[in-house]
Amino acid sequence: QLQASGGGLVPAGGSLKLSCKVSGFTMDDYGIGWFRQAPGKEREFVVGLRWSGGRVVYEDYAESVKGRFTISKDDSTYTVRLQMNNLKPEDTAVYICAASPSSNLLRQGKTDHWGQGTLVTVSS
Repeated sequence: QLQASGGGLVPAGGSLKLSCKVSGFTMDDYGIGWFRQAPGKEREFVVGLRWSGGRVVYEDYAESVKGRFTISKDDSTYTVRLQMNNLKPEDTAVYICAASPSSNLLRQGKTDHWGQGTLVTVSS
């Protein structure tokens, strides 16, 4: 299971940190990432990360968030975090965490493992 939290209202240029708590599987066996869906738009990939043997073997960011968003994991709390800096109004969306044993399938959003969303609103 994946449980997302941390959304809220933030002014443009501000920061927010999202959390995705993982349970029921080992983070080292899965790629974990974030997607987002803005009102009236399709769901889009934001970032994905996969670990194996204690090291990062896959890390990918959407062009629109590169340099502003950073994904990380906390093994002690089984949590994956998404640090979002310099937020823009176009970042407003419901953010959803997802997991897949395949980094490629995760990137495409082809997985059955989805958490519930958390709403991020960036005011201009």
